[in-house]
Amino acid sequence: MSHSHVHSRLEHLPISLFATVMGLAGLTIATQKAEQVWGFDQLASNMLIFISFAVYTVIFLAYFVKWIKYPLSVKEEFNHPIRMSFFPASSIGLILLSITVIHTNKDLAFWLWAIGAVVQMIFTLIILSHWIHHDKLQIQHSTPAWFIPIVGNILVPLTGIELGYHEVSWFYFSVGIIMWLPLQAILLNRFFFHPMMPAKLLPTLFILIAPPAVGFMSWLKLQDGDLDSEARLLYYFSLFITMLMMTQLKHFKKVSFALPWWAYSFPVAAITIATFTMQEKIGGAFFSTLSIVMYVALVGLLAALVYKTITAMLNHQVCVPE
Repeated sequence: MSHSHVHSRLEHLPISLFATVMGLAGLTIATQKAEQVWGFDQLASNMLIFISFAVYTVIFLAYFVKWIKYPLSVKEEFNHPIRMSFFPASSIGLILLSITVIHTNKDLAFWLWAIGAVVQMIFTLIILSHWIHHDKLQIQHSTPAWFIPIVGNILVPLTGIELGYHEVSWFYFSVGIIMWLPLQAILLNRFFFHPMMPAKLLPTLFILIAPPAVGFMSWLKLQDGDLDSEARLLYYFSLFITMLMMTQLKHFKKVSFALPWWAYSFPVAAITIATFTMQEKIGGAFFSTLSIVMYVALVGLLAALVYKTITAMLNHQVCVPE
């Protein structure tokens, strides 16, 4: 491809932009949970639902136009060992949006969930096949973003159970939770025995929080809300990973802003929602304090991400050639 023509911003629209929807929808669900636990009306969460849907629609349409105008650019992105993992953020976005409207619009929730779940499974199968039959993957290509295609399946029961699809929910949960463990092992091997990830990918470490936190909430749905040993195992492990991330803050501070920063958002939302759920189930000062602290941190984090992203867009630092 000749680089002589002026690069269209659209051509360099990154698929990882869909991670912004994961963060916004995560904040929306956390806000719904907070309103429920604190007895507030649903003003803030309804506004956030609107924003999340609007952002998803804009990114989806923009990427769709990119796909029509620059199919080679999309193909290149899909064959990129790191960026490939972000494609299922588009289907996860739909599943998360379905969770935000499950109590207000069952029909809409069903369609978002059904399309999201089917597309997620297609991505899971394609990407796993690609990993199996590749000839160019190296250990340094593995990042926590690898969880997105496979472990994203854990989200399916959160809407699926409410809609009455028990066996479908179990199927997706099984795929996500059982594939999570070997992927975690691959990543730990990479962290311990290989050179560190490039600085700009460091924020993806936060993704490690998400599988056990989401797994906890999905497991609760599958167990009719019963807080059993397995649920505790998942919750406390995600809490431990969150603590581990807090001890790494000095490393994260050095990284200048780029879109991978959005990788902070959904995992922090997931552990926040999980903590609100623990407060509902167990009560006590520990969980009520922790959920407030986490929720405030989440809101602050998203405010900062939105501000930095808009600033970067205005300064033409997003949608540029790498």
